[in-house]
Amino acid sequence: MKYSNNIKIKNQNLTFTNHRNRGANLEEDINMSNEYYKIINRAIIYKKPTPIQPTLIHYNQDKKKIISKAYFKVPSTTDYNGIYREKYIDFEAKETKNKNFYPVRNIHKHQIEHIDSIIKHGGIAFFIIRFSCLSKTYLVKGEDFISYINNKKSTIPISFFIDTAYEIEESYNPRLKYLDTIDKIYFGGAFNATTNQKN
Repeated sequence: MKYSNNIKIKNQNLTFTNHRNRGANLEEDINMSNEYYKIINRAIIYKKPTPIQPTLIHYNQDKKKIISKAYFKVPSTTDYNGIYREKYIDFEAKETKNKNFYPVRNIHKHQIEHIDSIIKHGGIAFFIIRFSCLSKTYLVKGEDFISYINNKKSTIPISFFIDTAYEIEESYNPRLKYLDTIDKIYFGGAFNATTNQKN
């Protein structure tokens, strides 16, 4: 893996301290869905790289810097961004093992501020939250999420997701049909893959 200034990450014996071990399965599903959407030319959506903080760097025989030890930093904004139906979209994906509520502490203040800024500038911003023990994945509009936690709530009950959010359908390809959910919420119609137009 290459970073700026010709710094390379050495694959062998690389030590990371990952304090964000959440949502790995959800992340995989989204990444595979995004790859599928890209292949069929439906959308371009990317996973933002997680910033790392090198703690041990040495030079190889070619005098190139090698990162042999590092830790993951808190991401600066959200997990994903891209373009869909000529609109900029930006979202955060989280997963919880709790079946009754989602803990707000898992969302950082700067991520909320970023989502709010995207909405104010006319973009589409939302959260994808998975309750892994329930096998349920929801899309929550950014404004609905922010409005709820602005009431100083420390947790969001499952009832909020059932009543206010939108359950995302799962399939083989894509793994998560979240663009279909976006079509219903933000565009009021299905996406036509042939004409790239709303039905």
